[in-house]
Amino acid sequence: MCTCITFKNNDFYFGRNLDLEYQFGEQVVITPRNYVIKFKENPEYTTHYGMIGMATVAGNYPLYAEAANEKGLCMAGLNFPGNACYKEVKRGAVNVASFEIIPWLLGRCATVKEAGKMLENMNITNVSFAEKLPAAPLHWMLADREECIVIEAVEEGVKIYENPWGVLTNNPPFPFYQSYLCNYMNLSSQPAENRFSSGLGLKPYGQGMGGIGLPGDASPASRFVRTAFLKWNSTCPQEEKANLSQFFHILDNVSMVRGSVMTPEGKCDITTYSCCINADKGIYYYKTYENNQIQAVRMTEKDLEGCRLLIYDLNTEQNINWQN
Repeated sequence: MCTCITFKNNDFYFGRNLDLEYQFGEQVVITPRNYVIKFKENPEYTTHYGMIGMATVAGNYPLYAEAANEKGLCMAGLNFPGNACYKEVKRGAVNVASFEIIPWLLGRCATVKEAGKMLENMNITNVSFAEKLPAAPLHWMLADREECIVIEAVEEGVKIYENPWGVLTNNPPFPFYQSYLCNYMNLSSQPAENRFSSGLGLKPYGQGMGGIGLPGDASPASRFVRTAFLKWNSTCPQEEKANLSQFFHILDNVSMVRGSVMTPEGKCDITTYSCCINADKGIYYYKTYENNQIQAVRMTEKDLEGCRLLIYDLNTEQNINWQN
């Protein structure tokens, strides 16, 4: 399970919680402009936009979970089991394997609108990266500072949805969320008002009662509602550290605590890492389950001039600031 959000408060931010019962060898990876990206059914990119994100590097290929390019276009793949439906390679279509979608779009597109043209006639194929790395069932959120869309490959084909909330979780398919949020339209961050009956003198007995009914469980639908409520009622100074703190506070409210969510196999689903990308400045911030001190990797102009992947191992050991 996962939760992904956009956030704009002067600068534009994009990030997610990645929730899994295991780690997948993730590292922060910068792909410079001249690194050759190969595709199964499309011509390779010998030059492209530089990008930064979290990835597993296999066979010197960055398998991105999420990334942002130097133009500020961001994309993340989230778990979508039971609904994701990839097809065989189709003649006459633009065939893109599921693991290729992030570099394929971020390598060429500066905006969501540009990406929309590349998405026309796209067929997301069931081709695996390798025998031991089968295609993961995913759907994707793609965003810039002006627009956000969701991409889903389902039985009927590839569907593209406008996403005005800038939030994505997991199942069900996105059309469900387009109406589901209406069930919570009476929630408010303001002090509670008596709507029960004008004939009863009911008064709130504490702060925060306007939000009674906000779901607190870890299901995808509940995380979607809670994240949207927190994001759209968020207020903080237009300053990098304040924005960063606010962004991670929102994600913390939908993170998985070890032992609170068990998989059918009896394993603990946890938030292995949370990330926040300042898409305007090209800075990738993250923290892990074991180390909640925020780490940062910059994508500099010098980084983008090369032709080899730049890889940064995660700092997963807890850092404690002793004050005495």
